[in-house]
Amino acid sequence: MSVVFAGLISINGIAGADAIVKIDGSSTVYPITEAVAEDFQKDTKGAVKVTVGISGTGGGFKKFCRGETDIVNASRPILKKEMDDCKKTGIQYVEMPIAFDALTVVVNPKNGWSNTITVAELKKIWEPAAQGKITKWSQVNPAWPDETIKLYGAGADSGTFDYFTEAIVGKAKSSRGDFTASEDDNVLVQGVASDKNGLGFFGFAYYAENKKKLKAVAIDAGKGAIIPSAKTVEEGSYQPLSRPIFIYVNIKSAERPEVRQFIEFYMKNASALVQEVKFFPLPTQAYTTNLEHLDKKKVGTVFGGKPEVDLRIEEVLKREASL
Repeated sequence: MSVVFAGLISINGIAGADAIVKIDGSSTVYPITEAVAEDFQKDTKGAVKVTVGISGTGGGFKKFCRGETDIVNASRPILKKEMDDCKKTGIQYVEMPIAFDALTVVVNPKNGWSNTITVAELKKIWEPAAQGKITKWSQVNPAWPDETIKLYGAGADSGTFDYFTEAIVGKAKSSRGDFTASEDDNVLVQGVASDKNGLGFFGFAYYAENKKKLKAVAIDAGKGAIIPSAKTVEEGSYQPLSRPIFIYVNIKSAERPEVRQFIEFYMKNASALVQEVKFFPLPTQAYTTNLEHLDKKKVGTVFGGKPEVDLRIEEVLKREASL
């Protein structure tokens, strides 16, 4: 990683080979946390082992609320059922927004017809009623070819699936079921890249890493076609598929030196590493606020356990500051 660290982390007080930080959850957030983990392990000279799994946001919260992990990667805020599950087991957590993502709709580079797709057209493709009925491009838009659409999307345990269906269909998890689903975004990348009629969705970073194999589609939510980019995410024009992404830290785990130092390292180096792995960083104050919340043990969420879309960066920061 070609990153200048914002101060080295002391390894005093870490219990040698037994020190481990366990993380699981979102495949979208994975590249950020994995980059942090890699550099933290180098910085602590192997004194701490950091494991980062991918079971989707939903799967990650299940493990987190059972007390099996210290941190969960989440591509959406915690939901009411997950809040209840954590409460039952006495798990308290600090919510930390770490970046913004542009959920990106992609097609094969040989697709010359759907450079722009409206939210209404996406809904027509993905809503439950489309299953077995909307099978050809021409059924979505008569100007498009009479060829079979091949769909690729996030699996049901994915926060990306939750967010996409909420934003496009109007209800989280409401989707047709006849598509290739995976928690591994690389599977979706390969699917669309190898199929002229492929269409899929996943986080911006996976598109950015595979620009030669994929083409991003401009999304028209009623105000013209907008391509995902740092500019359109920061100014709030890439809607409704621009979203905050998070880590949640078990407050009891954070009492262990290795977890505490990992979180400090994460927040001090997040801005550089977020950009390095093709996400959009938050203002510096956001990362400072996260550490203040950890210090003051400000637990809980500012999102109330319900799915939300159309969130701007400034709105997320304003809410977190008021926790």
